[in-house]
Amino acid sequence: MKPAFWARRVHKWIALFIGVQALLWMLSGLYMTAISIDTIHGDHLVHRDVQPLSTSQPLLHPDALAQQYPGLTSLRLKRFMGKQVFELQQGNTFTIVDARTGARMSPLNKPMARSLAESLYVGNAPIRTIELLDDAPQEVSNRPAPIWRVEFADRNETTLYLSPHSGELLAKRHDLWRWFDLLWMLHIMDYDERSDVNNLLLRTTSIIGLMFALSGLWLLVYSFGRRRRA
Repeated sequence: MKPAFWARRVHKWIALFIGVQALLWMLSGLYMTAISIDTIHGDHLVHRDVQPLSTSQPLLHPDALAQQYPGLTSLRLKRFMGKQVFELQQGNTFTIVDARTGARMSPLNKPMARSLAESLYVGNAPIRTIELLDDAPQEVSNRPAPIWRVEFADRNETTLYLSPHSGELLAKRHDLWRWFDLLWMLHIMDYDERSDVNNLLLRTTSIIGLMFALSGLWLLVYSFGRRRRA
């Protein structure tokens, strides 16, 4: 049989096999390029703390903190809910304390987590649910647990994840991000961790897609060659 016959057959069967995935690649790629990555990250959902730290207020000396909190390995001065605090690290444990008195302010209880989330959120929607999770959900699976999840009753289902120990905003999630995450999973064909861009399934499908493109190119060249001879 002629090479063109086999090229058509290969092209047809590869198209049946890879057509859906090729469509998913194009749709997911379009979504990723159409929406700003800053929007996907949710930077527009929270206030940016640009107020500088004050140097005029008397702060507790690090030596006094080391005596009060044995095993102190590092500390960081930061702003927390309008106050200056120290974030202390003792091994793998983080604690926030008042920068003037050394009084412990963490772990955050539910009212404190609520107040922190409301101070960060830029919208006007009320809080729908707030709960302390012992296991991080899938959308923040790489964040440390326990973790506070605060969901707002807005149309994008904005969710803020807070650390009960350091008071840090660990993640911002909303529907645009969730769609991105789903399409990213389909794009890289990693249906488990959604992070491995070198997985075997993706490599295999990419090779088959290359064969599809090359067979189509060969048929295109062959078709023009036949026309010239005619």
